[in-house]
Amino acid sequence: MAQQDTADVDEVFQVETHGIDPIPDAERHGSAKDLFWLWFGSNLTFTYVINGALAVAFGLSFWQAVAVVVISGLSFFAVSAAGLSGIRTGTATLVISRAAFGVRGNFPAGVLNWVVSIGYTIVNTVVGTLALEVFFAEVGLGSGRFARGLALGITLALTFAVAMWGHATVQFAERWMAYLLAAGFGALLVFVLPGAHTSATDPAAAPGLSGWSLAFVVMLAGPFSYLPMPADYTRYLPRTTSLKSITWTGALGGFISSVALGIAGVAAATQTDMTDAVAGAESLLPGWFQPLFLALVLGGSVTNSIITLYSSSLNLQVLGIPWSRARAIVISAAVTALGSLAALFLTDFTTSLLSFLSLLIIVFAPWGGVFLADMLLRRCHYDSDALHAGSAGAYWYRAGYHPAGMAALLAGMAFAALICDSELWTGPLVAPLGGADLTLLGSAVSGLVYWALARGRVPAYAPAAAPAA
Repeated sequence: MAQQDTADVDEVFQVETHGIDPIPDAERHGSAKDLFWLWFGSNLTFTYVINGALAVAFGLSFWQAVAVVVISGLSFFAVSAAGLSGIRTGTATLVISRAAFGVRGNFPAGVLNWVVSIGYTIVNTVVGTLALEVFFAEVGLGSGRFARGLALGITLALTFAVAMWGHATVQFAERWMAYLLAAGFGALLVFVLPGAHTSATDPAAAPGLSGWSLAFVVMLAGPFSYLPMPADYTRYLPRTTSLKSITWTGALGGFISSVALGIAGVAAATQTDMTDAVAGAESLLPGWFQPLFLALVLGGSVTNSIITLYSSSLNLQVLGIPWSRARAIVISAAVTALGSLAALFLTDFTTSLLSFLSLLIIVFAPWGGVFLADMLLRRCHYDSDALHAGSAGAYWYRAGYHPAGMAALLAGMAFAALICDSELWTGPLVAPLGGADLTLLGSAVSGLVYWALARGRVPAYAPAAAPAA
């Protein structure tokens, strides 16, 4: 029998056959520059325009809000660095995090991450659907419930098709859509920036600690939500790929797109009412560009939803769904479709969903702190076989839980809960701090606690040399 050719398992427009199983060295391919286009394209989303506008709404001046946007964009260096473990293990981020929390201790975060991934996919799908609905009306294709339903179907189809095909198609789509979206959003900046009111605000109306903290929480929530997925997109890269190049290329991709669009939102908010951000931004554009602008909003929503939906299918495998990645993604797509229907036709659902997602930063900021601290302690060296071995592996610890990881996570969550200011929960320390929301500091607390508890105790692992080609 002829030997089966496995070189096409990660080809564009072919269904990817791998899931969370380690990618063999013989099937690894690509280069670090692929990560630039992945993170650049997936973050060319109108969400950052909204976030930039919110920074102004919280009382910051133009230059203060721009400073928040730029500083927050630097967080993509942490996001990109979190993908380094994918090179060493060839598997997904939420498999690797078993080393920090234990196999069972990793499960609750896996469940919540799937919920967050689907939640953000629903939000992006709704934004894209509404933009496409307005586009239909402006070009004379009708309006109403039928037009909204058709717009939803198109948005879901574009997202699901790419994510279902898998890794290679995701990277291909992100790159080519990035070319188009970058040109379009570049034009948006040309139209919006010249009219920005950059003069300083009245000192009496200074935002205070509350305004600053809320602006940072809004701008950093997006990058922090990516922490459980970077290795999903580095696991195919050859082991010889430079770790430095991986960190820089991925970080620059996310930084450039998020900062450019965030500044566009800041500039727009100094000129018009951005309560309805799409309508507000559209009012600043020439009439001929407005339909193209709506297409940009749709395209950005799709590029962002693609990577979250793809990672959600790997997430389900981590949780034990005994299906292939391509079959598991059907579950995520179905839940996304149902959630989007509810968000589009039950007006209070969207508000409730956004409030719930904002509250989960109490969990994911500390989770990210522990994961990054563990990765630094291990210097990205893991026993790949043990990550998949369950109770027989080195990462089972005590009954499936890593005491240091769980203690650090709980400490970070407790701290974050005390200083969180969201619609569903206000911590007791928010008022004494002048209304400041310092939830994201939970990541620093959990990381430092883990470092103190696990330093010198994290099981050492010396990786075996890779077999010669």
